[in-house]
Amino acid sequence: MTPSARLQAAIELLDEIIIAARDNGASADNIAKKFFKARRYAGSKDRRAIREHVYAAIRRFGDRPASGRAAMAGLAEEQPELRELFDGSAYGPAALTDDEDRAGGNFVANWLSARFTALIDDKEKAALFGRAPLDIRLNPKKGDTGVIKGTWPEIEDLVLPNAYRLPTGTQVENSKAYISGQIEIQDLGSQAIVAACLPREPRLVLDMCAGAGGKTLGLAAQLPDDIRIIAADTDRSRLSRIEPRLHRSGVRNIETILLSPKKEEEALAPFAGKCDLVLVDAPCTGTGTWRRNPELRWRMTPKRLDQTVKLQARLLELASNMVAPGGRLVYAVCSLLDAEGGDQAAFFLKNHPEWRDIEVDLPVGRPYRKGTLLTPYQDGTDGFYFTCLEKL
Repeated sequence: MTPSARLQAAIELLDEIIIAARDNGASADNIAKKFFKARRYAGSKDRRAIREHVYAAIRRFGDRPASGRAAMAGLAEEQPELRELFDGSAYGPAALTDDEDRAGGNFVANWLSARFTALIDDKEKAALFGRAPLDIRLNPKKGDTGVIKGTWPEIEDLVLPNAYRLPTGTQVENSKAYISGQIEIQDLGSQAIVAACLPREPRLVLDMCAGAGGKTLGLAAQLPDDIRIIAADTDRSRLSRIEPRLHRSGVRNIETILLSPKKEEEALAPFAGKCDLVLVDAPCTGTGTWRRNPELRWRMTPKRLDQTVKLQARLLELASNMVAPGGRLVYAVCSLLDAEGGDQAAFFLKNHPEWRDIEVDLPVGRPYRKGTLLTPYQDGTDGFYFTCLEKL
């Protein structure tokens, strides 16, 4: 493919990503996989160049562009070498005109930028678009630190037990350690949330928004095998992904429950008031994961944020009903917006005097609004807010 043809392909791929972001469709990564599968003629260098164009546009513009062409035209305003590729050739994009639409604006949409009250430093915001590291968690029931370090001599010890960092791009999933269940890929921030759940040993654990089970497995790795752990979620596809992970890890004490949206309480009724620990890793806007999923910014609108906040409040209320007296509830979001984090904790505590917030002693994160805040700039993790609450 010529450089101009690569740019045109990037425009077409961006068109699909923009539509999916508008309509809450598939992720950019999944769209790209399907896009290239249908274009077998694109070689590895072509695919790499197209991806670079696409993700340069996604990272640059906080507001969703009108089209893929508008996005690349906006980039061409800042990168003159791109303008030359709008050459009207057979497989390239038509020449730019002076009056056509061009994407612009800041890295974060103006309506959203003011809501990052937890991030007062521009360096903090800039770090949201850096390159994410590759963190792994050792399964102490199957793995051995010596073996792991022998496999990857370049591995870096992190501040939590069994937490390590590898150079970005390291091939992990085809390694013997991964296939045999000795390790899992998990961001240090997620591992910190698991650590916050376990100041003492529970007997019955509910992970109410378990997803693919990353934190569920983290809990199982730290707890005795006779502890009952329930992994629940409303997303059948995500919950099904826990099964192969359970097989690899050798865990036998995790049960899965598929919940029906807005009918979760019925399915969870047998656990009401009985759980020693409930984890709510709530659905959120994902503002803390932009360095991994920058197109999430294009999905956000004030209306969607408001809907998400209402859902979080409902799930937090539901989770609190599952906790036994003296039990604990950990509420977490991979977001750095107060509306999804500190505001939720403050509102819940104000309306539930029978609960109190618990200080968490961890070597990562900093105290923030009845909880803990982790950021890419300060902690080298994805952005998270979590709070640990105790039922009196």
